[in-house]
Amino acid sequence: MMSPIILATNNPHKVAEIAPIMNRAGLLTQSQADFFNEEVVEDELSFVENALKKARFASEKTGLPALADDSGLEVNALGGRPGLFSARYAGGDQKPSEEENLKKLLNDMTQLPYPQRQARYSCAVVYVEHAQDPMPLIGIGHWYGEILMRPRTGTGIGYDDVFWIPKLLKSVSEIPFELKNQISHRAQAVKSVVQQLAERGGR
Repeated sequence: MMSPIILATNNPHKVAEIAPIMNRAGLLTQSQADFFNEEVVEDELSFVENALKKARFASEKTGLPALADDSGLEVNALGGRPGLFSARYAGGDQKPSEEENLKKLLNDMTQLPYPQRQARYSCAVVYVEHAQDPMPLIGIGHWYGEILMRPRTGTGIGYDDVFWIPKLLKSVSEIPFELKNQISHRAQAVKSVVQQLAERGGR
């Protein structure tokens, strides 16, 4: 029986997005939360490096193949911020809430008109066959849009409620999950890794 690929996250929302894509490709997955709850310090200089660090750690802890992601919001007019610091943009000693991060983002962009509110969600997904894998597989995804002046629904995860997709005339928080999981930055990156696995003959 094929061993599962460990999804190197304790975030149930990420598991809910990643697992179905991999399962449809015939890849068995299991959350690292079933094995351990330790969090890796994400202190690298890029999304790829953070994801690689998490994947190697999960593989080392479980002895199984692992897949990890790192992602963030990049706003052109802010020089790519929040970027790597999207989850802790509002700063402080404690990890800020999503509401605090969103408030800081909108405050930082108060004076920016719509032609200057372009942004993208970016995601790097890394797969390792084992903890010392010298040739990890890397998938990259980008999702382009604009930052709204204010939240659309008062719901959504992270910055989803202000991330506007012009082609759909909806914020990400208004897009049905099934569609989001076909076109999002994370979906793109996961599909890229799945394709690479298939091209090298699966596992």
